[in-house]
Amino acid sequence: MSDAAPYILVLYYSRSGHTAEMALQIARGVSKVSGMEARVRTVPPVSPNTEASEPAVPAEGAIYCTTEDLRHCAGLALGSATRFGNMAAPLKYFLDTTGDLWLNGALVDKPAGVFTSTGSLHGGQEATLLSMSIPLLHHGMLITGVPYTEPALSKTTGGGTPYGPSHHAGTETSLPLTNDERTICQALGTRLARLAKTLGN
Repeated sequence: MSDAAPYILVLYYSRSGHTAEMALQIARGVSKVSGMEARVRTVPPVSPNTEASEPAVPAEGAIYCTTEDLRHCAGLALGSATRFGNMAAPLKYFLDTTGDLWLNGALVDKPAGVFTSTGSLHGGQEATLLSMSIPLLHHGMLITGVPYTEPALSKTTGGGTPYGPSHHAGTETSLPLTNDERTICQALGTRLARLAKTLGN
């Protein structure tokens, strides 16, 4: 790891802002653990257009992630809106560029968790979270979810799974994160930070 303070990388792709809000709540959970920081990053959209069309720095929100951000993290929270039970293409594209980290084992034994937002309550939340875990397992990361010792997991009427935080964003109207969804997001951030601190990678 670098000489800078250890950090949990909160890496996400968001179109409507719900996943971005979840990322900020996870970062808030990380900040509850002393000696650990949150580094919030996003990825640019991808397009079938073969011409580069995105600025190097986004106009607003989190800056774009680099493989060095990932290489030096103490842990990772990976988030995406659901796309047919899987992560969105821009996040998958970024992960597809991390072969050098895989080859060098840079992420082995670092804790990781996943989070997602869906338009419908049963729109592939768990499938997305499980499929997002696959490349992290290939990297040798230690996948952690949210245990049922977190009370909000048992009482939520929106999103929230033991596989990781989720949010029901709605299809007709845009639903904000519920208090339980916020709590579950923060619980993951805190858990990742504590694990990373214990592992000391």
